[in-house]
Amino acid sequence: MFLENTVNPKEQFGWIEVIAGSMFSGKTEELIRRLRRAKFAKLKVEIFKPMVDKRYHDEMVVSHDANEIRSTPVPAAANIRILGDTCDVIGIDEAQFFDDEIVTVCNDLANKGVRVIVAGLDMDFKGNPFGPMPALMATAEYVTKVHAICTRTGNLANYSYRKSNNADLVMLGETEEYEPLSRGAFYKAMIKEKVKKIEVSSEEIIAPKKKSDA
Repeated sequence: MFLENTVNPKEQFGWIEVIAGSMFSGKTEELIRRLRRAKFAKLKVEIFKPMVDKRYHDEMVVSHDANEIRSTPVPAAANIRILGDTCDVIGIDEAQFFDDEIVTVCNDLANKGVRVIVAGLDMDFKGNPFGPMPALMATAEYVTKVHAICTRTGNLANYSYRKSNNADLVMLGETEEYEPLSRGAFYKAMIKEKVKKIEVSSEEIIAPKKKSDA
């Protein structure tokens, strides 16, 4: 379990915490837990999320377990710098959907003494590093990687496998569209996808024409 850093009132700098993992791993749940603890400590807290995330509620950050906390949807990372300038603690959910400026925004706020807590997917549905998350994890003081349970093996899962054929990088969804998989299960699933594509391609090959009768 993550233990909050003790704030030194003589130190004018904050820090960045990143909570990363796959779908259904409890990232938002952990973000909400830390933000509520900060509110109990009577700190000024603001929570932000990308405007594109409207799965559960327009303004609430909601975990898969239905825990929720009020947030401010913003269209771009630059808005967070303006709206969160007077806060003690800032939470950011679904950080992978923000533009690359989110890295500079988080570091600027931390340098002004703000505790910045960021949650997001570290990999996309293809298993590649997702958006600004790698840079955020590199510059953060604290990185917590949480795991889901693989739906096929029961092992720890750190991949978000997309079950639909949608190839868009950004596609919001739940258990109907995604399932958490372990490395082995994800690798096998991706191999099966490649085999299916090869089979479909071979079926599309035009059969040679029959020779006309002499």
